[in-house]
Amino acid sequence: MAKLGPYQVHVRDLPTHRAFEVSAERVSEWVRGLPMRDALGAPEVDPEAGQGTADLELYADDTHAFANGTFKGHLVVACSRCVEPVKLVIDEALRVTFMPKQEMPAEDATTDDDGAEVAADDLDVFPFDGETIDLEPLFREQFVLAIPYAPLCKEDCKGLCPQCGIDRNSGTCSCQAPIDPRLAALKGLKITQ
Repeated sequence: MAKLGPYQVHVRDLPTHRAFEVSAERVSEWVRGLPMRDALGAPEVDPEAGQGTADLELYADDTHAFANGTFKGHLVVACSRCVEPVKLVIDEALRVTFMPKQEMPAEDATTDDDGAEVAADDLDVFPFDGETIDLEPLFREQFVLAIPYAPLCKEDCKGLCPQCGIDRNSGTCSCQAPIDPRLAALKGLKITQ
């Protein structure tokens, strides 16, 4: 019998209540290559990458399996303005359906020019093989989707000076914005009345 991974559960063991821990090493593996994570210049295995815990009720009917519960944790990424670390808190309620792979909606199936029609109940649907539920894709998704397009360390972050690179939140510089070369000829223009 093959040994189960840390985020796998046999369907024959359902219903069950399980708690799962997601380590910083696993989080750093999952978010490696994402721009706001790589901008930190953190080591490949980063003990500060983040962590998470899931507390789930798992149960099944004849053909589907279900997970209801919570996912809590945090993730550290770079601020989009000053590139300092930002801690993003994750606190999500989970309601997930696991369907056999052959029942999953086809990615290219469309009903009209607007794209595939997906019912609200199908938004949190993951495939499974009928015998084992693998929760790793669900947990990975929680971390990846927690990263906003442009994370900020604080709403009024001043960012970095584009000329000298100083962090404007902690220091000042005497740099002046460069003149647009298209307008440079107008610099010496004097208007008289």
